[in-house]
Amino acid sequence: MIEARSLCRRFNGFTAVDSIDLQVGEGEVFGLLGPNGAGKTTTVRMLACLIRPTGGTAYVCGRDVYDPVMAREIRGMVGILTETSGFYDELSVYKNLRFYADLYHMERKTAQRNIDYYLRLFDLWDVRNSRVAGFSRGMRQKLALTRCLVHEPRILFMDEPTSGLDPESARIVRDSIRSLKAGGRTIFLCTHNLDEAERLCDRIAIIDKRILKADTPQKIKYSAYGRRVVIRLERLSDRMASIIHGMDSVRRVESEGNELVIDVNDPETDNADIADVADIVSTIVGAGGRIQYVGEQRHTLEEAYIKLVGDRVGH
Repeated sequence: MIEARSLCRRFNGFTAVDSIDLQVGEGEVFGLLGPNGAGKTTTVRMLACLIRPTGGTAYVCGRDVYDPVMAREIRGMVGILTETSGFYDELSVYKNLRFYADLYHMERKTAQRNIDYYLRLFDLWDVRNSRVAGFSRGMRQKLALTRCLVHEPRILFMDEPTSGLDPESARIVRDSIRSLKAGGRTIFLCTHNLDEAERLCDRIAIIDKRILKADTPQKIKYSAYGRRVVIRLERLSDRMASIIHGMDSVRRVESEGNELVIDVNDPETDNADIADVADIVSTIVGAGGRIQYVGEQRHTLEEAYIKLVGDRVGH
């Protein structure tokens, strides 16, 4: 659905995005994370054909973002949820949505059906004839989400979709993202909410003008910290620690009291991940060890993000 190679954007000599490579599949929720000024919004604007790249290549739905005719087609196939809503405050909810549907040249009955459906979905039906002026940030964000879905886009670009929302409104937006994914929609999500990214995204990329890391949230955490398993035994001997240290899947072993703290090789698959721990446990039991506890020292995506971005800044 989205493919970019060496994509760049410069503004008067300033490089905002520097040679990024991205590939996003159909039906995927892809998260783009990075500090302020890292190039997230600029990347979205290039992929949505709102600004033209100054280098590299990019294709959206098989269409070249550089081609003016194809760029117009791309704009009709994507929906964009920005941080600022940009509504006409003196118009009603319905008239705002009708105006945007007309921009996409939607057939009137289809537009009416879609507007009614999304207004009910986001609990805006009762205020459909009210002016947007005076709406809370949460109501504006739900209305903005309605607007970017009215023309049934194949790809949704979402820039901080839950920023400033109350917990209930944020939950509605997150549930909607899951529902849209289940319906086969591709979602490109820019967010500072790392917990949200970890829960929603199939894969994420951490960007700071360039892509620092792109993978599943779990593998990004492993790449930053590795995987550390804690095993508490009834009694720990030097022989037992030596046996574990000699295993192929073990990188390092530390012991404290009756506990083993084991750094395990980064898994290629989730199945390998499970197998590594099972092999270690089996080896301990086979050597006569009595296990009281098996657990894992877990790191959050936020910790991995800070480490990766911090390492970049440090260099």
